[in-house]
Amino acid sequence: MNPGRLPSIALAVVLLSVVVPARAATIEITMENLVISPAEMSAKVGDTIEWINKDVFAHTATAKNGDFDVNLPPKKSATFVLKKPGMVDYYCRYHPNMKASLKVEP
Repeated sequence: MNPGRLPSIALAVVLLSVVVPARAATIEITMENLVISPAEMSAKVGDTIEWINKDVFAHTATAKNGDFDVNLPPKKSATFVLKKPGMVDYYCRYHPNMKASLKVEP
């Protein structure tokens, strides 16, 4: 090994050890006037979904596959951290016509 390369290799090892991982995002989804907006959203595992209920009555964000069931009291918000990839269709149990989907990427 060339002794002149040793400092460069050491520097590369140090730099690689301090690389900051990508930060998780917080994605806002609004429930207002019996509509989920946006109705289609992409996110990544580790992201936080924040549902904001702007209506005067309660809603839920209930995943059809059982991944989550979030209660949203009137004029309140709630969050959920996405744990696995896949397509998740969800709806409001109180207002089944309110539907949306999340595409969760790794």
